[in-house]
Amino acid sequence: MQTVLTPSNSPLKGENNNNHPLPLREGWGGSFPILGKVLYGKYPLVYLDNAATTQKPRSVVEAMTDEYYNVNANVHRGVHFLSQQATELHEASRETVRRFLNARSTSEIVFTRGTTESINLVASCFGQAFMKEGDEVIISEMEHHSNIVSWQLLQARQGIRLRIVPITDDGRLRLDEYEKLFNERTRIVSLTHVSNVLGTINPVRDIVRIAHEHDVPVLIDGAQSTPHMKIDVQELDCDFFAFSGHKIYGPTGIGVLYGKEQWLDRIPPYMGGGEMIKTVSFDRTTFNDLLQVRGRHARLCGQHRPGQRPRLRLFHRLRCH
Repeated sequence: MQTVLTPSNSPLKGENNNNHPLPLREGWGGSFPILGKVLYGKYPLVYLDNAATTQKPRSVVEAMTDEYYNVNANVHRGVHFLSQQATELHEASRETVRRFLNARSTSEIVFTRGTTESINLVASCFGQAFMKEGDEVIISEMEHHSNIVSWQLLQARQGIRLRIVPITDDGRLRLDEYEKLFNERTRIVSLTHVSNVLGTINPVRDIVRIAHEHDVPVLIDGAQSTPHMKIDVQELDCDFFAFSGHKIYGPTGIGVLYGKEQWLDRIPPYMGGGEMIKTVSFDRTTFNDLLQVRGRHARLCGQHRPGQRPRLRLFHRLRCH
Protein backbone atom coordinates (compact mmCIF):
# COMPACT_ATOMS: atom_id res chain seq x y z
CA MET A 1 0.00 0.00 0.00
CA GLN A 2 1.38 3.36 -1.02
CA THR A 3 1.39 6.34 1.31
CA VAL A 4 0.87 9.72 -0.30
CA LEU A 5 2.67 12.48 1.52
CA THR A 6 1.39 16.05 1.32
CA PRO A 7 3.39 19.17 2.26
CA SER A 8 1.48 19.31 5.56
CA ASN A 9 2.14 15.74 6.72
CA SER A 10 5.45 14.96 5.06
CA PRO A 11 8.21 13.90 7.46
CA LEU A 12 10.61 15.46 4.95
CA LYS A 13 9.32 18.89 5.84
CA GLY A 14 12.52 20.50 7.06
CA GLU A 15 13.92 23.81 8.12
CA ASN A 16 16.75 25.96 6.91
CA ASN A 17 19.76 25.57 9.14
CA ASN A 18 22.82 27.71 8.59
CA ASN A 19 24.78 25.40 10.90
CA HIS A 20 24.74 22.60 8.36
CA PRO A 21 25.86 19.27 9.91
CA LEU A 22 28.04 18.51 6.88
CA PRO A 23 30.33 21.09 5.28
CA LEU A 24 29.43 22.16 1.76
CA ARG A 25 31.98 22.95 -0.89
CA GLU A 26 33.39 26.38 -0.26
CA GLY A 27 31.04 29.00 -1.63
CA TRP A 28 28.19 26.65 -2.46
CA GLY A 29 26.32 27.01 0.81
CA GLY A 30 25.89 30.74 0.25
CA SER A 31 24.92 30.29 -3.38
CA PHE A 32 22.27 27.64 -2.71
CA PRO A 33 20.43 28.37 0.55
CA ILE A 34 18.18 25.34 0.08
CA LEU A 35 21.21 23.08 0.68
CA GLY A 36 21.13 24.27 4.28
CA LYS A 37 17.83 22.45 4.78
CA VAL A 38 17.75 19.70 7.41
CA LEU A 39 15.32 16.78 7.08
CA TYR A 40 13.82 14.80 9.97
CA GLY A 41 15.60 17.24 12.24
CA LYS A 42 18.99 15.59 11.63
CA TYR A 43 19.74 14.76 7.97
CA PRO A 44 21.25 17.38 5.66
CA LEU A 45 19.47 17.73 2.35
CA VAL A 46 21.24 15.86 -0.45
CA TYR A 47 19.78 16.77 -3.83
CA LEU A 48 20.68 14.52 -6.78
CA ASP A 49 17.74 15.12 -9.15
CA ASN A 50 19.52 17.65 -11.36
CA ALA A 51 18.55 15.77 -14.52
CA ALA A 52 14.97 16.81 -13.74
CA THR A 53 15.67 20.34 -12.52
CA THR A 54 18.44 22.20 -10.73
CA GLN A 55 18.25 24.31 -7.60
CA LYS A 56 18.40 28.06 -8.09
CA PRO A 57 21.45 29.99 -6.88
CA ARG A 58 21.02 33.16 -4.90
CA SER A 59 22.48 35.30 -7.72
CA VAL A 60 19.71 34.26 -10.13
CA VAL A 61 16.88 34.85 -7.66
CA GLU A 62 18.32 38.22 -6.62
CA ALA A 63 18.77 39.27 -10.25
CA MET A 64 15.15 38.41 -11.02
CA THR A 65 13.96 40.33 -7.96
CA ASP A 66 16.06 43.34 -8.93
CA GLU A 67 14.64 43.22 -12.43
CA TYR A 68 11.04 43.24 -11.21
CA TYR A 69 11.78 46.13 -8.86
CA ASN A 70 13.93 48.24 -11.18
CA VAL A 71 13.59 47.32 -14.88
CA ASN A 72 10.05 46.02 -15.27
CA ALA A 73 8.78 46.91 -18.76
CA ASN A 74 7.90 45.36 -22.10
CA VAL A 75 10.76 44.89 -24.55
CA HIS A 76 10.69 46.16 -28.14
CA ARG A 77 7.35 47.82 -27.42
CA GLY A 78 7.95 51.30 -25.98
CA VAL A 79 10.03 54.46 -26.26
CA HIS A 80 10.03 55.29 -22.55
CA PHE A 81 13.13 54.84 -20.41
CA LEU A 82 12.25 51.52 -18.73
CA SER A 83 11.22 49.89 -22.00
CA GLN A 84 14.45 50.96 -23.68
CA GLN A 85 16.50 49.72 -20.73
CA ALA A 86 14.65 46.40 -20.64
CA THR A 87 15.12 45.98 -24.39
CA GLU A 88 18.86 46.61 -24.14
CA LEU A 89 19.18 44.04 -21.34
CA HIS A 90 17.01 41.57 -23.24
CA GLU A 91 19.18 41.74 -26.34
CA ALA A 92 22.37 41.69 -24.28
CA SER A 93 21.12 38.44 -22.80
CA ARG A 94 20.64 37.05 -26.29
CA GLU A 95 24.28 37.92 -27.00
CA THR A 96 25.32 36.10 -23.82
CA VAL A 97 23.52 32.97 -25.01
CA ARG A 98 25.02 33.35 -28.49
CA ARG A 99 28.50 33.26 -26.98
CA PHE A 100 27.54 30.40 -24.68
CA LEU A 101 26.59 28.27 -27.71
CA ASN A 102 29.09 29.86 -30.13
CA ALA A 103 26.30 30.67 -32.57
CA ARG A 104 27.14 32.89 -35.53
CA SER A 105 24.53 35.55 -34.80
CA THR A 106 22.07 36.64 -32.14
CA SER A 107 19.42 36.23 -34.85
CA GLU A 108 19.89 32.49 -34.39
CA ILE A 109 18.87 32.63 -30.71
CA VAL A 110 15.14 32.31 -29.98
CA PHE A 111 13.88 32.47 -26.39
CA THR A 112 11.19 29.90 -25.59
CA ARG A 113 9.64 28.46 -22.45
CA GLY A 114 11.99 25.46 -22.49
CA THR A 115 13.19 22.47 -24.47
CA THR A 116 9.67 21.10 -24.88
CA GLU A 117 8.38 24.28 -26.50
CA SER A 118 11.51 24.54 -28.65
CA ILE A 119 10.97 21.04 -30.06
CA ASN A 120 7.27 21.68 -30.55
CA LEU A 121 8.10 24.94 -32.33
CA VAL A 122 10.33 23.15 -34.82
CA ALA A 123 7.89 20.28 -35.32
CA SER A 124 5.00 22.67 -35.91
CA CYS A 125 6.71 25.31 -38.05
CA PHE A 126 9.09 23.08 -39.99
CA GLY A 127 6.34 20.53 -40.48
CA GLN A 128 3.95 23.15 -41.79
CA ALA A 129 6.50 24.51 -44.24
CA PHE A 130 8.35 21.44 -45.45
CA MET A 131 6.39 18.27 -44.68
CA LYS A 132 3.33 16.71 -46.19
CA GLU A 133 1.53 13.40 -45.95
CA GLY A 134 3.97 10.50 -46.27
CA ASP A 135 7.08 12.54 -45.42
CA GLU A 136 9.27 11.19 -42.62
CA VAL A 137 11.07 12.30 -39.48
CA ILE A 138 13.80 10.18 -37.89
CA ILE A 139 13.82 9.89 -34.09
CA SER A 140 15.20 7.17 -31.80
CA GLU A 141 14.08 4.71 -29.14
CA MET A 142 15.85 6.71 -26.42
CA GLU A 143 14.01 10.02 -26.92
CA HIS A 144 12.35 12.07 -24.21
CA HIS A 145 8.58 12.21 -24.59
CA SER A 146 8.87 15.80 -25.81
CA ASN A 147 10.72 14.55 -28.86
CA ILE A 148 8.17 11.83 -29.54
CA VAL A 149 4.77 13.37 -28.82
CA SER A 150 5.46 16.60 -30.72
CA TRP A 151 6.07 14.58 -33.90
CA GLN A 152 3.10 12.33 -33.21
CA LEU A 153 0.91 15.44 -33.09
CA LEU A 154 2.26 16.42 -36.50
CA GLN A 155 1.62 12.86 -37.66
CA ALA A 156 -2.03 13.18 -36.61
CA ARG A 157 -2.42 16.56 -38.31
CA GLN A 158 -0.53 15.98 -41.54
CA GLY A 159 -0.04 12.26 -41.93
CA ILE A 160 3.74 12.23 -41.65
CA ARG A 161 5.59 9.06 -40.68
CA LEU A 162 7.96 8.46 -37.75
CA ARG A 163 11.04 6.33 -38.42
CA ILE A 164 12.69 5.01 -35.26
CA VAL A 165 16.42 4.38 -34.79
CA PRO A 166 16.89 1.25 -32.62
CA ILE A 167 19.41 1.00 -29.80
CA THR A 168 21.71 -1.82 -28.72
CA ASP A 169 21.27 -3.89 -25.57
CA ASP A 170 23.74 -1.63 -23.79
CA GLY A 171 21.84 1.52 -24.78
CA ARG A 172 23.83 2.79 -27.75
CA LEU A 173 22.37 4.23 -30.91
CA ARG A 174 22.55 1.89 -33.91
CA LEU A 175 24.28 4.18 -36.41
CA ASP A 176 24.27 1.44 -39.04
CA GLU A 177 20.47 1.25 -38.82
CA TYR A 178 20.22 5.03 -38.67
CA GLU A 179 21.87 5.36 -42.07
CA LYS A 180 19.45 2.85 -43.57
CA LEU A 181 16.41 4.94 -42.60
CA PHE A 182 17.14 7.76 -45.04
CA ASN A 183 15.18 7.90 -48.27
CA GLU A 184 13.64 10.46 -50.60
CA ARG A 185 10.83 11.15 -48.07
CA THR A 186 13.14 11.95 -45.11
CA ARG A 187 12.67 15.60 -44.19
CA ILE A 188 14.28 16.04 -40.75
CA VAL A 189 16.18 14.20 -38.01
CA SER A 190 15.35 14.93 -34.36
CA LEU A 191 17.55 13.16 -31.80
CA THR A 192 18.72 13.61 -28.25
CA HIS A 193 22.31 14.55 -27.48
CA VAL A 194 22.33 12.80 -24.08
CA SER A 195 19.59 10.40 -23.03
CA ASN A 196 17.71 11.46 -19.90
CA VAL A 197 17.13 7.78 -19.01
CA LEU A 198 20.24 5.93 -20.18
CA GLY A 199 22.85 8.67 -19.96
CA THR A 200 24.05 7.68 -23.45
CA ILE A 201 26.06 10.39 -25.19
CA ASN A 202 25.19 10.21 -28.86
CA PRO A 203 27.79 10.93 -31.57
CA VAL A 204 26.11 14.13 -32.74
CA ARG A 205 28.76 15.10 -35.29
CA ASP A 206 28.37 11.73 -37.03
CA ILE A 207 24.59 11.99 -36.81
CA VAL A 208 24.65 15.44 -38.42
CA ARG A 209 27.22 14.47 -41.05
CA ILE A 210 25.17 11.50 -42.24
CA ALA A 211 21.98 13.57 -42.36
CA HIS A 212 23.63 16.40 -44.25
CA GLU A 213 24.95 13.92 -46.82
CA HIS A 214 21.26 13.39 -47.59
CA ASP A 215 20.50 17.16 -47.42
CA VAL A 216 18.41 16.62 -44.29
CA PRO A 217 18.49 19.10 -41.36
CA VAL A 218 18.98 17.97 -37.76
CA LEU A 219 17.36 19.07 -34.50
CA ILE A 220 19.30 18.17 -31.35
CA ASP A 221 17.63 17.93 -27.95
CA GLY A 222 20.33 19.36 -25.68
CA ALA A 223 18.38 19.42 -22.42
CA GLN A 224 20.72 16.89 -20.78
CA SER A 225 23.96 17.66 -22.61
CA THR A 226 24.07 21.41 -22.00
CA PRO A 227 24.52 21.04 -18.21
CA HIS A 228 27.47 18.66 -18.60
CA MET A 229 29.53 19.60 -21.62
CA LYS A 230 30.64 22.56 -23.67
CA ILE A 231 28.26 23.14 -26.56
CA ASP A 232 29.56 24.59 -29.82
CA VAL A 233 26.73 24.59 -32.35
CA GLN A 234 29.06 25.57 -35.18
CA GLU A 235 31.30 22.60 -34.46
CA LEU A 236 28.32 20.26 -34.13
CA ASP A 237 26.89 21.80 -37.32
CA CYS A 238 23.33 20.96 -36.20
CA ASP A 239 20.54 23.00 -37.72
CA PHE A 240 18.53 23.36 -34.50
CA PHE A 241 19.53 22.93 -30.85
CA ALA A 242 17.24 23.17 -27.82
CA PHE A 243 17.86 23.44 -24.08
CA SER A 244 16.15 24.62 -20.87
CA GLY A 245 17.21 27.22 -18.33
CA HIS A 246 15.95 25.33 -15.29
CA LYS A 247 18.40 22.48 -15.90
CA ILE A 248 21.40 24.84 -15.77
CA TYR A 249 20.54 26.68 -12.53
CA GLY A 250 18.23 29.18 -14.21
CA PRO A 251 14.54 29.98 -13.69
CA THR A 252 11.73 27.73 -14.77
CA GLY A 253 9.77 28.78 -17.85
CA ILE A 254 12.75 29.90 -19.94
CA GLY A 255 14.62 28.06 -22.66
CA VAL A 256 16.44 28.53 -25.93
CA LEU A 257 16.05 27.34 -29.47
CA TYR A 258 19.12 27.82 -31.62
CA GLY A 259 18.41 27.67 -35.32
CA LYS A 260 20.52 28.40 -38.35
CA GLU A 261 19.32 31.56 -40.04
CA GLN A 262 18.77 29.71 -43.30
CA TRP A 263 16.02 27.72 -41.57
CA LEU A 264 14.57 30.30 -39.19
CA ASP A 265 14.14 32.67 -42.11
CA ARG A 266 12.07 30.10 -44.02
CA ILE A 267 9.67 28.70 -41.44
CA PRO A 268 6.26 30.30 -40.76
CA PRO A 269 5.26 31.98 -37.46
CA TYR A 270 4.75 29.72 -34.47
CA MET A 271 2.31 32.06 -32.70
CA GLY A 272 0.70 35.34 -33.64
CA GLY A 273 1.08 38.46 -31.53
CA GLY A 274 3.10 41.56 -30.79
CA GLU A 275 6.81 42.15 -31.44
CA MET A 276 6.81 39.75 -34.38
CA ILE A 277 4.99 42.11 -36.75
CA LYS A 278 5.97 44.97 -39.03
CA THR A 279 2.46 46.01 -40.07
CA VAL A 280 -1.03 44.78 -39.26
CA SER A 281 -4.27 45.47 -41.10
CA PHE A 282 -7.50 43.53 -41.39
CA ASP A 283 -6.41 42.49 -44.86
CA ARG A 284 -2.79 41.48 -44.28
CA THR A 285 0.02 41.20 -41.74
CA THR A 286 3.74 41.44 -42.52
CA PHE A 287 6.34 40.01 -40.15
CA ASN A 288 9.70 41.09 -38.81
CA ASP A 289 12.74 39.16 -40.03
CA LEU A 290 13.38 36.04 -37.90
CA LEU A 291 11.29 37.43 -35.04
CA GLN A 292 8.26 35.77 -36.59
CA VAL A 293 8.93 32.44 -34.91
CA ARG A 294 8.73 33.98 -31.44
CA GLY A 295 5.21 35.37 -31.34
CA ARG A 296 5.66 38.11 -28.74
CA HIS A 297 8.27 37.50 -26.09
CA ALA A 298 8.62 34.52 -23.80
CA ARG A 299 8.91 35.00 -20.07
CA LEU A 300 10.91 38.21 -19.62
CA CYS A 301 12.20 37.98 -16.09
CA GLY A 302 15.17 35.64 -16.14
CA GLN A 303 16.09 36.40 -19.75
CA HIS A 304 17.76 39.72 -19.19
CA ARG A 305 21.44 40.21 -18.64
CA PRO A 306 21.37 40.73 -14.84
CA GLY A 307 20.22 37.12 -14.43
CA GLN A 308 22.03 35.52 -17.35
CA ARG A 309 25.61 36.53 -16.72
CA PRO A 310 25.97 35.56 -13.05
CA ARG A 311 24.02 32.38 -13.75
CA LEU A 312 26.26 31.31 -16.63
CA ARG A 313 29.43 32.21 -14.74
CA LEU A 314 28.32 30.12 -11.77
CA PHE A 315 27.19 27.38 -14.14
CA HIS A 316 30.67 27.19 -15.69
CA ARG A 317 32.17 26.81 -12.21
CA LEU A 318 29.77 24.08 -11.17
CA ARG A 319 30.14 22.15 -14.42
CA CYS A 320 33.87 21.83 -13.78
CA HIS A 321 33.26 19.72 -10.63
